[in-house]
Amino acid sequence: MNRNSPFSYTCNACGLCCHNKVITLSPYDVIRLAQVARVSTREAIDRFTIRRGSILKFSDGGACVALEGTRCGVHRGRPLACRLYPLGIERIEDSDSEKFVMLESAPGSLGVYGVDGDVHDFLAAQGVGEYLAANARYASLLAVFRDRIAATVDFDRVEPREFWRRAVREALAESNYDANRLIDAMFDAKGIAGIAEAEIVTAHIERLAQMIRCESNSETLAAAAVVLAVSLGYSPTEVTALNL
Repeated sequence: MNRNSPFSYTCNACGLCCHNKVITLSPYDVIRLAQVARVSTREAIDRFTIRRGSILKFSDGGACVALEGTRCGVHRGRPLACRLYPLGIERIEDSDSEKFVMLESAPGSLGVYGVDGDVHDFLAAQGVGEYLAANARYASLLAVFRDRIAATVDFDRVEPREFWRRAVREALAESNYDANRLIDAMFDAKGIAGIAEAEIVTAHIERLAQMIRCESNSETLAAAAVVLAVSLGYSPTEVTALNL
């Protein structure tokens, strides 16, 4: 499917799609969650996420921790994946094109699919554009990571595939991972609260870029680069293959 494909969806707030999911979060997702919940990004990470801010938290019973009855308690700040549902978006390598796929609905879902509009209309109604634009801005940091890693690693002596395999393993670890100030700063935008909302992403990206350029530990850089790439929709395999 593309943006012109016939599509519509009516949510009837049954809450079934808010159970037993794995929702990857971008830095912008966490910022918006914090704003709507009226808490700091540090508090939002603790309340709503796992894996250092990169995954939405679900309860032991399978419900999203933001779910209140059958409704989202942070609906205005819901993550991109939730806004897209019941669509998924796939990146097309080496292209600016997008591909949308229709996801299988939760068993018993009361949502209604239709063709009363198109994908573009649905995305606009869900406020997806703002999230995609923010993610594109954060993606600019991948080039900063690539340049800094190239300056700190001699790949004539270090085997690249093994280097990136270690980075992926560390980045995706649920526990027993090493402290990483770059990953912490990626999702916790502390220090920039209080400025105009429109400037938060700019200030956050500038601060991250400065931190990346000052970091000398290649393993810290690589793990953080993988976390960022995955949070923006790259697969771990793509990260390794692209060498960022």
